Amino acid sequence: MKFGVVTFPGSNCDQDMIDTLETSMGQTVEKLWHKEHDLKGVDFVVLPGGFSYGDYLRSGAIAKFSPIMQEVIEHGKKGGYVLGVCNGFQILCESPLLDGALLHNNSQKFICKNVFLKPQSKDAAITKNLDHSKAYKIPIAHGEGRFFAPDDTMKAIYDNDQVLFQYCDAEGNVTEESNPNGSIDNIAGIANKGKNIFGMMPHPERAADPNLGNEDGKAFFESILANI
Repeated sequence: MKFGVVTFPGSNCDQDMIDTLETSMGQTVEKLWHKEHDLKGVDFVVLPGGFSYGDYLRSGAIAKFSPIMQEVIEHGKKGGYVLGVCNGFQILCESPLLDGALLHNNSQKFICKNVFLKPQSKDAAITKNLDHSKAYKIPIAHGEGRFFAPDDTMKAIYDNDQVLFQYCDAEGNVTEESNPNGSIDNIAGIANKGKNIFGMMPHPERAADPNLGNEDGKAFFESILANI
């Protein structure tokens, strides 16, 4: 599979994602610059974490106007695969290729730490091969990660099995105490209705190599490769 990783002004996790896909997963990766209009024939687009355009206005609000996003949006609408991690998730919600919004953490502070995730969707490529009884330890690093959507949107998200991950404790219990940012229903990631666009706040690429002391995130990429 050929992946494309987009770099925006302020992206700081693009090389982490490239290294994970190339080195840990053995995949072909194209570097995509935000001013380009060419996806270079990639099968799967990744919008990495960081602080695109300095997070001015709202996180992701300016990046959605980058030239490359015209192609990313068209790619996603045609059924092409897209993953947004952290700031990439924010950009997808602003685009809007994904429902809902990502608001300031309820603590009003930037949070950088390991959290635990429980997979939810049984059908999405990124979760299908995961152990749904396991709590996966994945890092977060964000100031605006509190997922919110109105009641009618939340009903549709649940009806269509679009919740990818919920924050949980080390035993897999979804509790208020295990919610790091105040996200509605502990939601850490969602998909679109077609299950070809994925967004998540935690960083699986930061937990996919033995040198990092954590390989839980590698299973997410293995699931993608096994199901696409």
